[in-house]
Amino acid sequence: MDKSEKLALILSMMLLSLFFGAIVYASMARNIEVPTCITDVEPFLTDTLFQTGPDEYELQMVARMWAFQPSVIRLPKGSTLNLYLTSQDIIHGFKVERKNVNLMAAPGAINYLQVTFDEAGEYKFACHEFCGAAHHTMAGRFIIEDDSNEPETAE
Repeated sequence: MDKSEKLALILSMMLLSLFFGAIVYASMARNIEVPTCITDVEPFLTDTLFQTGPDEYELQMVARMWAFQPSVIRLPKGSTLNLYLTSQDIIHGFKVERKNVNLMAAPGAINYLQVTFDEAGEYKFACHEFCGAAHHTMAGRFIIEDDSNEPETAE
């Protein structure tokens, strides 16, 4: 093996080790969750939002051309949301502003991520994968309210 090949191989292994170490550090030391793809459950066809505990909610969201269902979600401040996302037709993206939420909605699969809304306000979300002619209309928002009213969904 040539000297330059050995150097390239060693550098490649060092970079792979560095990247793997960064993922382990992010998940353990910084408590950052990597989105999870659930493939052993049949994807749901309708959206559902329900409370699973004190200040904890579950949202089953469906992406379809060219809308998210539901498009407006109201939650109380300090709530933790377990988000399950799927698509009925093609691949869509899902990004929430001011939050570390970036998921893919793929037909036949469910992506999961947990997010906590500590501050009241409006958090817009949108599709970040081009999905056709009306892609620009595929957006919605989380409305996080100071009071502890029951969560609502609106179309």
